[in-house]
Amino acid sequence: MIIEYYRPKKMEEALALINRTDPRTLILGGGLYINEVIKEPVAVVDVQSLGLTEIARKGKELNVGAAATLQSLLTSALIPLALERAITHQETYNRRQVATLAGTITAADGRSPVAGVLLALDAELELVGEGKKMDSVKLGDFLPVRDEKLSGKLITSIRIPVESTAAYHYVARSPADLPIVAAAVAVWPSGRTRVVLLGYGDQPVLVFDGPEKEGVEIAARDAYSGAVDQWAGADYRSDTAGVLVGRCLQEIEGMIEG
Repeated sequence: MIIEYYRPKKMEEALALINRTDPRTLILGGGLYINEVIKEPVAVVDVQSLGLTEIARKGKELNVGAAATLQSLLTSALIPLALERAITHQETYNRRQVATLAGTITAADGRSPVAGVLLALDAELELVGEGKKMDSVKLGDFLPVRDEKLSGKLITSIRIPVESTAAYHYVARSPADLPIVAAAVAVWPSGRTRVVLLGYGDQPVLVFDGPEKEGVEIAARDAYSGAVDQWAGADYRSDTAGVLVGRCLQEIEGMIEG
C-alpha cells in the first residue's frame, strides 16, 4: 500500500528520500509491479522526472536508461532480436507502455524472459548512491541479492553488450503464458557462449559461460535435473532444456551464416 508519493526533479532529492528508514521508501518507475509485490505501507519515489529514459548505442554497448519502458525499447530498433522476443512474450502491449526496464529486472523471478535474455547477454547495471557515488554490478551478481544492492541506491542505466548473437526459445501452456521452460543463449565472435535457463525458481539461472559451445546442452539438462514444481516435473524440464538450447544454437548459427 502506497502511503506517500514523491516526484523529485533532482537525483539528490531522490537519494535522500530512499535513504530514509521510516517510512520504508521505494523507487517507483512505471508502477506496474510495486502493487503486485509490496503489501506493507510504503512511500514511493517516482523517477520519471530524472531523465533516465535514454536508449543509445555507445561503442560496443547499448545504454538503456532505467526508466525506459519496455515498449520504447521495442520501438527503438536498437535491441537484439532475442530481447524483442522476450519483451513481447513477457508483457502485453498495454503493460509494456508502463513497465520500465529497471522495474522489470528488480521484480524478476525465475520465469522472467526479459531478465533471462539480459543475463545471457551479460548485461550490467549502473547504480548511484548517497553523495552521487556511482557503482556497477553484473546482472548475474545483482539478482540473488537485489535488496542488498538496492539499499540506499537506485538504478540509473542498464548496459547491454551488443557484440554477441542471441536467441530465445520457450515452452509454455499457451503462447501468452510465461515459460514452463525457456532458454536464452548468446554467442560472441570469439566463441564465448552463455546459456541461461528460466521457467523455475526465484531467478533465471546461468548454467554455462565458456570459451566455446561444447557441452552446453548437457549442462542445461543437468542444471534442471531437479527442477520440479506445480508446473512441471524435473525429467520434463531437464529434457526440454536441452532441446531448447539446441534450438537456440541452431538459430544463432543460421543468423551468423546468413
